[in-house]
Amino acid sequence: MPVRTDFPGVLELLTHAVESVGGTERPGQVEMADAVGRAIRTGEHLAVQAGTGTGKSLAYLVPAIRHAVEKEATVVVSTATIALQRQLVDRDLPRLAKALKKPLGREPTFAILKGRRNYLCLHRLDTGAPDEPEDAQLFDPFAVSRLGKEVTRLREWASDTETGDRDELVPGVGDQAWRQVSVTARECLGAARCPIGTDCFAERARAEAGRADVVVTNHALLAIDALQGYQVLPDHDLVIIDEAHDLVDRVTSVATGELSSAMVSAAARRSGRVIDADVADRLLESGDGLALILDDLPSGRMDTLPQALKGAVPAVRDAAKACLTALGSDRKEDVEGATARKLARTLLEEVHDTAVRLLEAYEEDQAHQRDVVWLTGDKYSSNPRPPALKVAPLGVAGLLRERVFNLSTTVLTSATLTLGGTFDTMARQWGLPPGQARVEKSPGTATDKEAPSDEDKGPKWTGLDVGSPFDHKRNGILYLAKHLPPPGRDGLAESTMDELAGLVEAAGGRTLGLFSSMRAAKQAAEAMRERLDHPILCQGDDATSLLVRKFTEDPRTCLFGTLTLWQGVDVPGPSLQLVVVDRIPFPRPDDPVSSARQRAVEARGGNGFLTVAATHAALLLAQGTGRLHRSITDRGVVAVLDSRLATARYGGFLRASLPPFWPTTDSQVARDALKRLDAAAPA
Repeated sequence: MPVRTDFPGVLELLTHAVESVGGTERPGQVEMADAVGRAIRTGEHLAVQAGTGTGKSLAYLVPAIRHAVEKEATVVVSTATIALQRQLVDRDLPRLAKALKKPLGREPTFAILKGRRNYLCLHRLDTGAPDEPEDAQLFDPFAVSRLGKEVTRLREWASDTETGDRDELVPGVGDQAWRQVSVTARECLGAARCPIGTDCFAERARAEAGRADVVVTNHALLAIDALQGYQVLPDHDLVIIDEAHDLVDRVTSVATGELSSAMVSAAARRSGRVIDADVADRLLESGDGLALILDDLPSGRMDTLPQALKGAVPAVRDAAKACLTALGSDRKEDVEGATARKLARTLLEEVHDTAVRLLEAYEEDQAHQRDVVWLTGDKYSSNPRPPALKVAPLGVAGLLRERVFNLSTTVLTSATLTLGGTFDTMARQWGLPPGQARVEKSPGTATDKEAPSDEDKGPKWTGLDVGSPFDHKRNGILYLAKHLPPPGRDGLAESTMDELAGLVEAAGGRTLGLFSSMRAAKQAAEAMRERLDHPILCQGDDATSLLVRKFTEDPRTCLFGTLTLWQGVDVPGPSLQLVVVDRIPFPRPDDPVSSARQRAVEARGGNGFLTVAATHAALLLAQGTGRLHRSITDRGVVAVLDSRLATARYGGFLRASLPPFWPTTDSQVARDALKRLDAAAPA
């Protein structure tokens, strides 16, 4: 088949696509699409900040699809949330594929790819060894009965489903039931050895992805592909990372290891089926010893390894190693025996490798530590959890630079990438050299000046802020409650409650309250229910999706909540005209990863607070305040009730990370604006 040489350009295809789907071409969208096309041509990485309403999905999909079809290559698009994955696969890509079929000469193809654990395993369902119930459920007949019913449902569903994708099972089942019918990539026998390999749902999904022009996946699978020693994603030369502001947290989560007595016991039980019982019992005893020690230790970050664990963790490591040695190398045997050995080996390697990593975390001084260790679990809470040791990387920049940026051209995009008015903060976290971007900008964007260039270090990249179609200064007010006392540890002050009540009353409801803790959200909800006539919904009262729907449908309703609402609420129109932030969302002082990262920066002579805590707060503030404008006609007020945003030295860095609203510290100005908006809103 002859190779085409007359491919239409990116901007020509974008115009055609926008007209075909009935949209309107926007300047920021055009600028972004052109920049993505240039990055593909040059191989230079690109970071694009594109505000809500820019149409960034089309801006990166059009040049990506053009590249895939022209070069017969596969492009990977990675997202952080299921919602965006579904939008891409169910809406954006089907419409684009039809729109671009004629100019490209064929209809582009696309597929969604998830981790193997998300697909039903037919072999595990039919003949694989089931996991034992958790100890607590051995004495709970209701839990055992529920588990049995869910597994029965899964067996019935297996004969109907065409994809085996867990997300297509409605209603869903619990994690424990799903574990009975699924395997991780490390537990899988492999298509060649599995008797049902030719019908495997996960293998079918991988094969479909390998044939597709565009593969949509998630940050976790992208991280697994980079971290593990085997290939998960199909060969590709271009990665587009949407919701890139969440990339570091998602990769850190995947790179976090865990060691608990329950894991050790499960590994011992699995091993006991295929190796000498005495060797497996040694591992079981080491797990019992670990449990006794962890029960007596306080939860929190471990700057030094407690004396008791200096014996317990090596004992687990050595016992797991002995079991692995007894297992020996893989050998030809019946399928059932191979399955049992594979399941045992997988858990043994996880226990052994995590124990090794925990011990190695203490071999370096604080300035050069790579990992942080902490103990989780709260036996005194109403929902007690057994203690577990966790170990996480202090940074993932090296991993991303080596395993993502050095292998593929990468485009990173989000509505929130310029923190403090520059891309450099995020660049450091990603492993891109700060100060190396040729920062391009549009009028009215957060990036004020071009960073100096240093062409000799690290991957080359460009930062581009295409702005937003929203007129933030005309349609939004940033009210900083400068007169309020700084927030304390004893909940919301009475003066803060008065301020909140006055703002909500002026807005006539229509309020999204973003709080730094569930305790504060509940305190505010209870107080406002006593003072105001408007309905007050609080996260936790019902499923979050149902609460958001009620909030959207009744403009007089208010919705208060915490972290998931800061990034997950999309309510255009008059139902949302006031966003209230109770305090700057710094990470908790006892958060083990943030506090360890802060300390490591300080040990190297840097400013740990600005580098870690203020950056974390700036990202969340930008995301939270962005809830106000979800359409071009939205108007309203963002009220921050933490006076430090106006008075503290770091306030300027945080304010520079926010959309360019019109600022005021006058409470009356904010309330008057809200009253006018309320009066003008549809009845």
